[in-house]
Amino acid sequence: MPDADRERLLAGAHHDPHALLGAHPVRGGVAVRVLRPYARAVTVLAEAQGLRAELHAEGGGFFAGVLPLLEVPAYELLVRYGEEPGTDELRVPDPYRFLPALGDLDLHLLAEGRHEQLWHALGARVLTHAGVAGTRFAVWAPNARGVRVAGDFNCWDGTAFPMRSLGSSGVWELFVPGVAEGALYKYEITTRDGTRSLRADPMARRTECPPATASVVERSRYEWRDAEWLAARADRTPHTEPMSVYELHLASWRHGLGYRELAEQLPAYVRDLGFTHVELMPPAEHPFGGSWGYQVTGFYAPTARLGTPDDFRALVDALHRAGIGVLMDWVPAHFPKDEWALARFDGEPLYEHADPRRAEHPDWGTLQFDFGRREVRNFLVANAVYWCEEFHIDGLRVDAVASMLYLDYSREDGQWSPNAYGGREDLDAVAFLQEMNATLYRRCPGVVTLAEESTAWDGVTRPTDRGGLGFGFKWNMGWMHDSLEYVAKDPVHRKYHHGEMTFSMVYAWSENYVLPVSHDEVVHGKRALVSKMPGDWWQRRANHRAYLGFMWAHPGKQLLFMGQEFAQGAEWSEAHGPDWWLLDPAYGAEADHRGVRDLVRDLNTVYARTPALWERDTDPGGFRWIDADAAEDNVFSFLRFDAAGRPLVAVSNFSPVVRHAYRVGVPAEVPGWREALNTDALAYGGGDVRNAGTLTPERVPSHGHDVSLALDLPPLATVWLRPERPGGL
Repeated sequence: MPDADRERLLAGAHHDPHALLGAHPVRGGVAVRVLRPYARAVTVLAEAQGLRAELHAEGGGFFAGVLPLLEVPAYELLVRYGEEPGTDELRVPDPYRFLPALGDLDLHLLAEGRHEQLWHALGARVLTHAGVAGTRFAVWAPNARGVRVAGDFNCWDGTAFPMRSLGSSGVWELFVPGVAEGALYKYEITTRDGTRSLRADPMARRTECPPATASVVERSRYEWRDAEWLAARADRTPHTEPMSVYELHLASWRHGLGYRELAEQLPAYVRDLGFTHVELMPPAEHPFGGSWGYQVTGFYAPTARLGTPDDFRALVDALHRAGIGVLMDWVPAHFPKDEWALARFDGEPLYEHADPRRAEHPDWGTLQFDFGRREVRNFLVANAVYWCEEFHIDGLRVDAVASMLYLDYSREDGQWSPNAYGGREDLDAVAFLQEMNATLYRRCPGVVTLAEESTAWDGVTRPTDRGGLGFGFKWNMGWMHDSLEYVAKDPVHRKYHHGEMTFSMVYAWSENYVLPVSHDEVVHGKRALVSKMPGDWWQRRANHRAYLGFMWAHPGKQLLFMGQEFAQGAEWSEAHGPDWWLLDPAYGAEADHRGVRDLVRDLNTVYARTPALWERDTDPGGFRWIDADAAEDNVFSFLRFDAAGRPLVAVSNFSPVVRHAYRVGVPAEVPGWREALNTDALAYGGGDVRNAGTLTPERVPSHGHDVSLALDLPPLATVWLRPERPGGL
């Protein structure tokens, strides 16, 4: 072997080790060369030919010889590490006798950036190749001089396992016989300047439990039982159906539970409260638990903190079989700088942008993806598909969309460069989001995407074929900020902020909205929802209940973070999770916390049975103010209508006084009304100011209606009224 090739192989810097290692026809037979550091002897075994030949040691771990054969046989290696023959021997097929286990179509799609099931092509995949069981490793590292596989199957020394470059694709590949599921591995990458680093697999479908960082060879054996759910999902139209979302952090919802234990407890809890969906804070692998999953290093792997990928599948399956949809937070905006992960993966900017002004995220100390690079875009689009196809996820809530859309996001003048048209919009990010949404909706019927987008970007939920970003829903951050500002005011000052509660209806139909009271609003000194409220403890709980009643009646879908469903007073912390002890009857919590939880259950129950509250969420005809201007009274009243025109009246009194005989105009065609829900009910911890029995409209014109009701409005409460119908709701 030429000295240059020998040195490059030993340095892990050779692009074509298969040309030098393995078996090759030569004059006089078949030449076999093996690289096995620390081995005492290597013997070639070709049983079909009855051949057993010990190779000559060439130093440096190389062994070679010429076999008296006419063609390359199917052979194995007997590698001896012990001093005496027959001691510490390993019998394996030679990895360097196999053709690539990655097809031309895969490489073509990779080159185009259009491989929608990228996880089938890259990463570690257990398979049988040329009749031999093993694992094919494939990684994209176009700037590397060489790549080797190191793992627990070779004592973390990759010297004997250099990968071959598959040309201009930038992919390196190696089939390693005998490596099975559960094996730990990393890629040892030699950069252009000759330095080496061990890197976790960007496409790893399973990882070690942090703080360990190795990738794990994974093979799913899970048998799904949610076919009925998926079939029904494909026919659903989420915009015209009820959607009430319970957001949670899996690791702290109930500390100590893994995916399998969560599968036994979470579906029953969520179903009992009547939520239609859960939203999981990012389940993908992340090194620092305090990031709550928003600094992802393993984009294709559920966090190992709670179990295996199949364990995670079992959780999703259990939720589906309980009739609960599963949304998850997805984080394509940025990634951390850990030296074993994606940052400068092959020694140069690869997943991040080459321009430092576009690579560094100024707020979070992370790196932003290069959305203009087709392979990076492919990595992310396929990742969205992966979670929905492999784990049956029903929707992705895309984190930090605004930080992706604007080149000047959190940057001062001189820290950013405009796009080709001189604007501040990141056109690459726009194209990526459009491709992601279009691909996901095409491949996964019934799946929905939701954008956390905090600006007035036009067309977030407009279809891509009409120039929009293509999301199904957008978080209504404006409504959230304004409404929380309002309810945090003392009632005596609320009349000066009345518009903060009505302004949302100015733009309510510009997008398809979700109303979020998420984890972000109950951490970092923002206080829990009930603790934001003014007044004494009774008034705080009353405000809390009234606000939830207003929220559930407002156009848009609802999202509530765990702990807020029972008025937890403390901020959320991933270190201890919700204060479940508040619900213990021994604590006397029936009226305080259990009552609020009972209200949330009833809100969801009445909501699900009342099409007026969700059927026309995106239709301006589904909403009408009764009185938007009762600022002096701190009262908001409006009508919701279903597709058949059946109404529901919602009245919220955000003053701490009872308003007797408060006149509210109602449609004349409804002969009688009845309370459908009252947040001041005694069972919820209220004072039980009610409007009992049938409420008959009086022929007193009010608010543009010919008839009206004289209601007793409870203090700090929301009341829903429905047309009276035999048989109840």
